[in-house]
Amino acid sequence: MKFGPIHVDHIGIAVDNLEDGSSFWRLLGLIEQENDEHVEDQGVTTRFFSTSQSDELEHPTQIELLEPSGPDTPIGKFISKRGPGIQQICFRVGDLNGLIEYLIHNGIVMIDTTPRKGSGGKMIAFVHPKSTGGVLVELAQA
Repeated sequence: MKFGPIHVDHIGIAVDNLEDGSSFWRLLGLIEQENDEHVEDQGVTTRFFSTSQSDELEHPTQIELLEPSGPDTPIGKFISKRGPGIQQICFRVGDLNGLIEYLIHNGIVMIDTTPRKGSGGKMIAFVHPKSTGGVLVELAQA
């Protein structure tokens, strides 16, 4: 089965505040995306940092900071339960619909059985942590 190429797209980190959460990544010298994005249906504002400049052929792995818009949002609940920290790992895939179908066929529990719109206009779907050894996995297709 080919659903790729498959690459690590980003690591999502839940933070209480984007500015406070950004200081280390700035000191490290990562490249900050120009604009933050508010994703209304997820109740979150995102800020991305890249390991290098991207071009048409290569998309560098990114750090995504996730600031909740309130305590009753998924990220707000994550922070109140576990505190700030790594919330998910995202893989960029070539065929999101095909991969979802393949995973379900093989007994993997999906949070999203159909893709939905995520940050940056990507289509995304989440795999339930009980199928991944406790890690929330996001799958994304541009």
